[in-house]
Amino acid sequence: MGRELRRKLRANPSVAEIRFWRLIFPLRTGGWHFRKQVQLGPYYVDFACLHAGIVVEIDGDTHSTELVQKNDRVRDEYLSGRGFLVLRFSNDDVLANPDGVFDALVTALEPRSGSRRRSPPPQPSPPGGGCQIEIEAISRPTRRPDTLP
Repeated sequence: MGRELRRKLRANPSVAEIRFWRLIFPLRTGGWHFRKQVQLGPYYVDFACLHAGIVVEIDGDTHSTELVQKNDRVRDEYLSGRGFLVLRFSNDDVLANPDGVFDALVTALEPRSGSRRRSPPPQPSPPGGGCQIEIEAISRPTRRPDTLP
């Protein structure tokens, strides 16, 4: 069931999750590896930067009830107990204040800069595609290899 649930969650992101993924593009291409819908123990988290130990949750309107907030606290304690820093942003935060969300995430990542990838991920091929390496023409022998000189 785990793989199916993860696929379902990835296939149906909220508008705020899509915007957040786009918002963190500079971080993702700058050496921070974020993943979507990661299973950590019994929980699925919206986004995780595993090597930095940061979990990001984007909370919708359903997180305003007392029961859900209690469940979120239990979940956060579980994740914190395993060394993760949990950042929670509301859908409204992501949609109305993306700069604030980005700044908060950068502030959380700064002390973990030693956990950054050593080199950025590979970039896409240049326009026109493929490799831009010149290959020298290979000269063909003038004689067949099975004949003697």
